[in-house]
Amino acid sequence: MLGIWAALRPSSTHSASCIPIDLPSLAVWALQFSPRVAVLEEAVLVEVGASARLFGGLEQLRQRIEVEATAMGVECIAWAPTGTAALALVRAGVPDGFASPLPCILDKLPLETITAVASHQGTLQRLGCRTLGDVRKLPRGGLSRRFDKELLTRLDQAYGLRPEVYEWVQLPETFSARLEFQFRVEHAPALMFGARRLLLQMSSWLAARHMGVTSFTLRWWHDVMRAKTAGTGGELTVGTAEPTQSVDHLSRLLNEHLAKVELQAPAGDIELIAARTIPIQQESKSLLPDTIRQGEATWLVLERVQARIGKAEVVRPLLAEDHRPEWMQRWPGAEEPRPRSAPDPCQLPVPDWIFEEPLRLAERDHRPIYQGPLVMLLGPDRVEGGWWHRVGEGADAQQTNVQRDYWVAQSQHAGRLWIYQQRLANDETGWFLHGRYA
Repeated sequence: MLGIWAALRPSSTHSASCIPIDLPSLAVWALQFSPRVAVLEEAVLVEVGASARLFGGLEQLRQRIEVEATAMGVECIAWAPTGTAALALVRAGVPDGFASPLPCILDKLPLETITAVASHQGTLQRLGCRTLGDVRKLPRGGLSRRFDKELLTRLDQAYGLRPEVYEWVQLPETFSARLEFQFRVEHAPALMFGARRLLLQMSSWLAARHMGVTSFTLRWWHDVMRAKTAGTGGELTVGTAEPTQSVDHLSRLLNEHLAKVELQAPAGDIELIAARTIPIQQESKSLLPDTIRQGEATWLVLERVQARIGKAEVVRPLLAEDHRPEWMQRWPGAEEPRPRSAPDPCQLPVPDWIFEEPLRLAERDHRPIYQGPLVMLLGPDRVEGGWWHRVGEGADAQQTNVQRDYWVAQSQHAGRLWIYQQRLANDETGWFLHGRYA
């Protein structure tokens, strides 16, 4: 019956620095710490006794809940061995119900801290009762006959004498959270003031479902006094290379995208939607000390760079399964996964520098020359193919089929060269310089 309960009461006041959170959203956020979450009257109750070990111990879990709950708009938190006692303590403004024996703490609380007792406050006060301890001193038989059954039941549950029964909050299948600003936002980067709150809620939902987000959408609605041409609002979809639950990374990524957005009118409401999620693999802890990782992962940095300068500007080289030198290397986006196996190497060593356009060589006695006669070192290496490949679109598309014999040649003045012989349209052959070796 006794456990470790936390009662979270959100703020009821509206201010520019604090946006209140509704109880259902707060309950979903709390599900990342324990499946035993209930909404009771004006607070959310969480029992964390069974899950404290998963978060590094009770003290670390307690500090994390208090820090993150404050950022979520919770104004008061109380801890107690029972849920009813935690609710009574949070109403009285007493944060710690473990500082002394529970009866000693509850006996000093006023009658209005427990709803079932507060409903009979007038009668109890005429009997001389001012605190919960005074009510407990009255004969139980007289209390059960004169008052309803709920009064004794709630008192016993608060003191841990009877088991508590709650309707646990169920985790939704999809995530969607909305927030209304207490002011109108005129610049897109300022939307992060409320967007981070929603990211915290989404991160807790992902943690509870053991999922990671790969795409999420932020929507905003314009003020009703907007211009007719501004429209009702807008949206921004952000994708990630790998599934993640990190609020810090998602916040930095969203902030980079919002920096390039211009609002058509002041915004008053925002909504965050987890568009695409996949299961995430959690890292298991080993018995031996793990290697301390320093710095951020490469893909995290690349995502922020892409968000700032565009995906088309962040590319990386990859070898392709193609024997034509012009198409051996391609430059896809950084988010494209690397191939599992590397392509087979060429028979001849590939030069360090390939010309964009091959240079036609002069010939003497049917032999190519370039700054003097060339000495053939290796070859020939036949490269043929490309009939399936077209460059351009429509009538301007050109076939890229090649039939070449490559050689490694030595020039007395230019060094090692990469040349090839190709049959021309008039059934003659021609020599071309295609690359150089360092």
